Amino acid sequence: MHKRFEFKKAFVTGAGTGIGKAIATRLASEGAQVIVTDINLLWAKSTAEEITKKYSVEALAFKLDVTNSAEVDEVIQKAWRDCGRIDFLINNAGVSTMNRVVDLSEQEWDYNMNVNAKGVFLVTRAALRMMLNHDYGSEKPKIVNTASMAGKYGTPFLAHYCASKFAVVGFTQALALELAPYGITVNAVCPGYVQTSMQERELNWEAKLRNMTPEQVKAEYLAHVPLGRLETPEDVANVFAFLCSHDADYITGQAINVSGGQALI
Repeated sequence: MHKRFEFKKAFVTGAGTGIGKAIATRLASEGAQVIVTDINLLWAKSTAEEITKKYSVEALAFKLDVTNSAEVDEVIQKAWRDCGRIDFLINNAGVSTMNRVVDLSEQEWDYNMNVNAKGVFLVTRAALRMMLNHDYGSEKPKIVNTASMAGKYGTPFLAHYCASKFAVVGFTQALALELAPYGITVNAVCPGYVQTSMQERELNWEAKLRNMTPEQVKAEYLAHVPLGRLETPEDVANVFAFLCSHDADYITGQAINVSGGQALI
């Protein structure tokens, strides 16, 4: 039985755990060959092995620090050599910390901006240098970036994170216009409160900053979600799969909320 992403090649950053792992797994479940990258090579290998075992599709694993331009260029070139092309570029690698602006260090600011914003730029630039010189025929590549609900609304204790995710949304919009003449679509996905190890850390950080318990913070999160449940990585991955499909061929420059109704703009 034909799968809609059969013969497609997907390059996913930050795919060792959480949302990135769910995206890589979802694309593989529909037949895509996945290039799994993560700053932690063991996590990347684990995801790739799980995918190969479960779906019998090839999955490659590479160690990738998205803030290192030389390493980014090298890994993109290796992936291109091994796979022949990249059809779906998924810029998912991301980090977060929490602090009041008055206490925020330059190191925290730079860490969030470098991974979340600069990383998207570096990986995209390296991939485009290959994509724009490849004949895809009518099957144009697609770029999808992980932004955040915090890329549309300011949030206390996350000023630096918000700035980095607002940057992803702006980059997505500008690049979509730049690449439209080539038929390449560029979109972003804006998740809400996703149940990942990152969220668990954030619950503890926010609880400490607000003199609350993590359970109280989590209950507050839930109260803000009209659909009444926290988001799963798979909820996010479903939208990435849609944006990679032909059903989304006429969608570009968008930052699509996946927040259970919490973000409406």
